[in-house]
Amino acid sequence: MVQEHSHKSQASYKSVRKEGRRNTRLGSILENKSQVLLQDSDPGVSGRDMAADDQNQQGAGSREWEQEDWQERESRNQLKKVSGLGELQDVTEVEYRRVRLEKVVLVGIWSSRDSSQSQAEESLRELAALAQTAGAQVMEGVLQHRFKPDPATYIGKGKAGELAAIVAATQADTIIVDADLPPSQRRALEDVTKVKVVDRTAVILDIFAQHATSREGKAQVELAQLEYMLPRLRGWGAALSRQAGGQAAGVNGGIGSRGPGETQLELDRRVIRTRMARLRKQIARMAPARDIKRGSRRRNSLPTVAVVGYTNAGKSSLINRLTNSHELVENALFATLDTAVRQSKTADSRKFMYVDTVGFVRRLPTQLIEAFKSTLEEVAQASLIVHVVDISYPDPFSQIDAVNKVLADVPGVEGIPTLMVFNKVDRVDNTTRQRIENLAPDAFFVSAATGEGIDRLRHAVQAGLPRPNVHVDAVIPYSQGSLISQIRQFGSLDSADYMDRGVHLVADVDDRLAARIISCAENSGQEENPGGSGQTEAVQ
Repeated sequence: MVQEHSHKSQASYKSVRKEGRRNTRLGSILENKSQVLLQDSDPGVSGRDMAADDQNQQGAGSREWEQEDWQERESRNQLKKVSGLGELQDVTEVEYRRVRLEKVVLVGIWSSRDSSQSQAEESLRELAALAQTAGAQVMEGVLQHRFKPDPATYIGKGKAGELAAIVAATQADTIIVDADLPPSQRRALEDVTKVKVVDRTAVILDIFAQHATSREGKAQVELAQLEYMLPRLRGWGAALSRQAGGQAAGVNGGIGSRGPGETQLELDRRVIRTRMARLRKQIARMAPARDIKRGSRRRNSLPTVAVVGYTNAGKSSLINRLTNSHELVENALFATLDTAVRQSKTADSRKFMYVDTVGFVRRLPTQLIEAFKSTLEEVAQASLIVHVVDISYPDPFSQIDAVNKVLADVPGVEGIPTLMVFNKVDRVDNTTRQRIENLAPDAFFVSAATGEGIDRLRHAVQAGLPRPNVHVDAVIPYSQGSLISQIRQFGSLDSADYMDRGVHLVADVDDRLAARIISCAENSGQEENPGGSGQTEAVQ
């Protein structure tokens, strides 16, 4: 009986492989999507009409579920290949690719109840970009349409066998799954395919590890990696059973040394937990330095503009254009991890700061959100948020949703004014631009590469900054040069006349500077004459 069942399984597997070879040429999924989208009127399903008739007596909800179940069974006939994943144009060659590139095969699944085929393809393309940024060469990418992931091998045992054949044909080293894969599914898939299997989260963590430069950034990434690794530790053979007690300690080991002892796996977990505790303390010790920097900006009344957006949306390039700076910008995913602050000036010479934040991504690992919470706090301290979107992305509004979901978990962000900015308009045609302009009429459309729309955006940013609320008319002694300088930097200066006893300034300043001006005028023997609500006059 076992042999007969085995022969039938092999025959079925061969027929599936033969059918798959006829219908899954590279690129077919994009050229003819009708091969993937299953239609109710498909003539190939006439043999199932009687079964469908038997179900017509059930309710409409039951019929829909059975139809989905039927589509699920039919779609398991083959893995659908996605073309062009190894030829992405938007990912740069980076320094750390001097080593031999890992050859990878990408795997994803989708169900019509959760998403569409086009969304699944776009997610796989994003995974390909992530893999290339991490230093891998994408050999192949396949999608499977199924109702839900297989609890054992994610794609099912038969499809895992097909995947093993693809891996062997492409000589791939690694399989990357477009999901957060539980340890049991990863191990089962490795057992079938005989190569390393990682998930989307592992790839993102690897990119963060390569791009982190500051001590705090490196510590945050390492903590996130250890949190991800801890439940995924696996022991093999003797390594799993090595113990520090029991018979290994001998009969004369003394009290406390006998018994089952501690396995090597448990020791590894204890080491990781100890390291995680140290990293948390290390990150906590760095918090005062961040607070000092933020406090310095607050004391100097420096408004801040937080630039947020999806990874590789062009945030750093846009800040370069807005500030007329020439900082090195890398065309890669997660090129900016450590918060960068750039200074700028308004048209009336008031200083403010642009804060360049880490890019977001769909399904950003929870470990990273927690680890980079301190970085995201910069957004909550901002006077204005500039949300940058890549208009050339096939579905830019999905990126907007992904960013908004992360920001929704950051306390203090709600209520901060936000400017929506669609970048890279030089990469789309007029039809695409017009369609998005109709959907987002209040947004700004710019190109950091060509400079289009930058002046209008710069004016809107400056107009959105908080303005000084106290009008002063005072003579500041020349001995108070630092105060004069601060009024010029942080206030809105209307006029400055140089007199014998000092500089006669007419300006709008904040409460802090106004108090210093009044004190300076009093200490200089000048008379203070309030000129009405919100106005200070100290002119002799």
